[in-house]
Amino acid sequence: MKILLKNGTLIDYKTNTFGKKDILIENEKIAKIEDTIEEIADKIIDCTNLYIMPGMIDMHCHLREPGFEHKETIETGSRSAVCGGFTTICPMPNTKPTPDSAIILHQIIDESKRVNLCNVLPYASVSKGEKGEELVDFEELKKAGAIAFSDDGMPVVNSKMMREAIIEADRLGTFVASHCEEKSVSAGAINAGKVAEKLEVEGVLPEAEEIMAAREIVISETNNVRAHICHISTKTTRNMVRDAKKRGVKITCETCPHYFTFTVDEVLKTGVNAKMNPPLREEKDRQAIIEGLQDGTIDCIITDHAPHAENEKEKGLATAPNGIIGFETALSAEIMNLIDTEKLTYLDLVKLTSYNPAKILKIDRGTIEEGKVADITIFDPNEKYTYTKDMIVSKSKNSPFVGKELKGRVQYTIVNGRIVYEKE
Repeated sequence: MKILLKNGTLIDYKTNTFGKKDILIENEKIAKIEDTIEEIADKIIDCTNLYIMPGMIDMHCHLREPGFEHKETIETGSRSAVCGGFTTICPMPNTKPTPDSAIILHQIIDESKRVNLCNVLPYASVSKGEKGEELVDFEELKKAGAIAFSDDGMPVVNSKMMREAIIEADRLGTFVASHCEEKSVSAGAINAGKVAEKLEVEGVLPEAEEIMAAREIVISETNNVRAHICHISTKTTRNMVRDAKKRGVKITCETCPHYFTFTVDEVLKTGVNAKMNPPLREEKDRQAIIEGLQDGTIDCIITDHAPHAENEKEKGLATAPNGIIGFETALSAEIMNLIDTEKLTYLDLVKLTSYNPAKILKIDRGTIEEGKVADITIFDPNEKYTYTKDMIVSKSKNSPFVGKELKGRVQYTIVNGRIVYEKE
């Protein structure tokens, strides 16, 4: 099948391209990129006033299947992802059962292939059952298709075990993604401070993230191995990663749209739908995260898409589960808070959402070049819309963006040369 994209603005970080181009897609590949292409195609898409970028890659999300299908399934999560412009997603292993064996991992991969919407590259757990007591067979799981390893949501408390895991993953050419949470100081519902006091709930100390992040940096530096820090949210963590990178430490990290969009004050407006782990922080932290994206300290933006059923979120701030959905609002949050504020350029954004994630994951994606697989996101950078519950594709509706006017909307998502999402 031939698809011709006409009159769009191509943004590609690797080739430093930002300008009008026509793109011909034939079968799974990008066949031609030229100023003008006049060729018969099965489908011609007029991309006038639209931007074309490499398909976004979310290297940290939650699809909940197996075990928690009332929140999300691989199918509903994949639909939500492509609606948001994601062509590759990496679900975390906090499912039931946990993908700590090849059998469970294969079930997730097989279901993803059946759904056949986006590329689904699952993490395997670091420890069996995510209990932090016994390491998994890293080699077996890597061969079975694990993209990397994490006990996300359940920090590996035992430092000896984490050291062994990081070293073994590095030996196999992959990495451990660390959910940094020092449990002895992490009790609480939202960030410690005035808002927590006002709402009379226990506050989470920022040190809960920072202590564990420092440990992973030490392990990485001392042993000269790769390690990846999940969803950083504080200025101190940003500072530690920045300093480590200056020393040549093989550390990478990620953040989420909510950490550069909101502060803990959002909890006063949207309640439990602004509760996540790590929690929303103070304005100084929000600004530090933006600065970290600007200067290369933070390598990529991920969603941490974390669906929960409404009856679970209705339990109240103190006991409701952490997490928000994020696939469908990520691009808008990035455009509004990073591009429109002139903190980043579109080339910077493509680096953070496509190019860098592909590099970290070691997959041949994240760029639009002739001969490459056609994973493409096409969006209108100027379309404004109000995000309502009715338009949410995810099975769950837990989002602080509900009811807010957003800007920037995906029009088409193309995966492996096939249109998998078209805005109605």
